Amino acid sequence: MYRLTPDQQQVVQRIADLAERHLAPDAARVDRENAFPRQSLTALGAAGFLGLTVPVAFGGMGQGFGVMAASLDEVARRCASTAMVYLMHLCGIACYATATVRTAPQLEAAARGQHLSTLAFSEPGSRSHFWAPVSRATLANGTVSLNARKSFVTSAGEADGYVVSTLDVVASRPYDSTIYLVLRGDSGVDVSGAWSGMGMRGNASAPMTFNDVRVGAERALTPPGKGLDLMLNVVLPLFQVGTAAVAIGIAEAAVQATQRHLTTARHEHMGKSLAEMPTLRARLAQMRIETDRARAHLVSVLDSLERPGPSTQLLMLEAKAVATEAAVTVTDLAMRTCGGVAFAGAFGVERLFRDARAPVVMAPTSDQAYDFIGRALCGLELLS
Repeated sequence: MYRLTPDQQQVVQRIADLAERHLAPDAARVDRENAFPRQSLTALGAAGFLGLTVPVAFGGMGQGFGVMAASLDEVARRCASTAMVYLMHLCGIACYATATVRTAPQLEAAARGQHLSTLAFSEPGSRSHFWAPVSRATLANGTVSLNARKSFVTSAGEADGYVVSTLDVVASRPYDSTIYLVLRGDSGVDVSGAWSGMGMRGNASAPMTFNDVRVGAERALTPPGKGLDLMLNVVLPLFQVGTAAVAIGIAEAAVQATQRHLTTARHEHMGKSLAEMPTLRARLAQMRIETDRARAHLVSVLDSLERPGPSTQLLMLEAKAVATEAAVTVTDLAMRTCGGVAFAGAFGVERLFRDARAPVVMAPTSDQAYDFIGRALCGLELLS
């Protein structure tokens, strides 16, 4: 459905093959042990895929939204935890790419598979309103000092670069933030809690603290007080599309697992496969339709982002809600259709059921998305 060129299709096929060889066999362990998928990311990096969207000038593949979405779809089918870590890395890379004069070393390292990025936006004080940090930078002797508590940071303690939001030194409004690049080895960077989530258990989405982290002007990724522009115009579209692709990948995995179960399991006393039961076939059909519908909607978003028009913002705001809610529906149907064996953990369906629920509560949550969409339809500002 992604309507990629032959060259782009080859890129996606390469990542699909890699995911099947390296990610799929490790997904159950990652979930069971609450383990960060380091082996999977190493494999992605070695093949150059941490540089998927890094500009060619810095050694990357220079791919855009379409290849990114199709790649995340393929990765999520095999391991949703890895897919979410990968998405947050790509979001970080997009932020780097807006300030290449300052981030060239990190972009080049990512292209070599030697730098993992992530975002550090959400704070306990503003909760899922990631666009409104409550921490404030301070200035002493010409150096900015960051003191912030971040509530959910994917790849916490594992990433090499953190894109950190904070109110600007002279901020007068809740949205006057500045975005900085903080590196893993900087003094004062600490993981301040553990991650043990219901789903996506390997994405290490733990709280972090940034205690008197000193950053020079060369670490600023935005002009002073202009962080909101980066969040809404760069990060939000990419995160919306990427999260939708991850959710669709989860749903696709559930469809395929359910189809395998129905066509291989049998009622021995009746001499029939489960596929011969009309009710179960109907559920599988519903799962297929919901997944295809969500993917088709995502493609319409991608088309509109490529050729912007009056409906582009609305479609972008819809993307995450459409796909994540579809994944919840599809994985619920998978559990019902596969029954007790799924509940007992067979086929990975139970893991998919849990993983599908994680993106729904990631900011912007589905409820926030509906409010944004309603505001856009009514001609109101998204934030007020």
